[in-house]
Amino acid sequence: MRTAIVCGAGGFIGGHLVKRLKAEGFWVRGVDLKFNEYAETEADDFVIGDLRDPMFVREMFDRRFDEVYQLAADMGGAGYIFTGANDADIMHNSATINLNVLEAARRRAARRVFYSSSACIYPAYTQGDADHPNCSEDAAYPAAPDSEYGWEKLFSERLYMAYARNHGMVCRIARYHNIFGPEGTWNGGKEKAPAAMCRKVAAVPNGGEIEIWGDGEQTRSFLFVDECIEGTLRLMRSDFCHPVNIGSEEMVTINKLAEMVADIAGKRIRKRHIPGPLGVRGRNSDNRLIRSSIGWAPERPLRQGLERTYSWVERQLYRNAA
Repeated sequence: MRTAIVCGAGGFIGGHLVKRLKAEGFWVRGVDLKFNEYAETEADDFVIGDLRDPMFVREMFDRRFDEVYQLAADMGGAGYIFTGANDADIMHNSATINLNVLEAARRRAARRVFYSSSACIYPAYTQGDADHPNCSEDAAYPAAPDSEYGWEKLFSERLYMAYARNHGMVCRIARYHNIFGPEGTWNGGKEKAPAAMCRKVAAVPNGGEIEIWGDGEQTRSFLFVDECIEGTLRLMRSDFCHPVNIGSEEMVTINKLAEMVADIAGKRIRKRHIPGPLGVRGRNSDNRLIRSSIGWAPERPLRQGLERTYSWVERQLYRNAA
């Protein structure tokens, strides 16, 4: 039986990845600080522990896993990343986790290692135009991420590539672009824009008002989690060894995102624009490299994923209110 370890298995993407690996017949160990709060884990062995502790990480790598997935990070949405208040924690915690996991994988001669990087590594100067951001993979340098979260991700990309060069490891790196879907954080300050928008719309009556940070004309693309998992596994098992985008090319303004969610909910809404952390002006996945390198790219329309996500967030909201 093939074996896999998923670091960050209690998180949103990690939880979905565990399900997919189990469906493929893997024996899976999940590791995280916590269980997923929205779904029971399907991991064969789920261990609660701190991946910042090198001794704990070595204990988790008690065998040579066929596939190692490193998704654990200190992260959140714009309200967590861009205030500046969490920068030291974000950089220290995530870098320490990556150093520990990668070294433990090397010691056990892990066959393949996957690292989840982020579109936040792209320079702020390539994303100042909301209509024409440049997020092609070769635009990453000269480096100038817009947050310390992005700087840590960029450092860790180079860490994985260095281990691949110096130790003969097979490392795969994906730059995720705004992954969303059911069973993810939807309140509390660490949620991403789609979940936050679903919560806001679900919480107001027809004709109600929701708040949007900035003028709402900043652009993003959002990728449904099922396609993220598909792209992750295809990249992991491919021969392509460079960082690559995994994201959608369907770019929308935040105002348009709000209107799409309201239409799914069957509501009319009023938008009130307020000051708040915004990040870059525009961001969109450039999928030319992933198409040419592994012969695949996401295709699901944004609305399909939003419909499933809205239904799930609405249920959570009612459950919390009960």
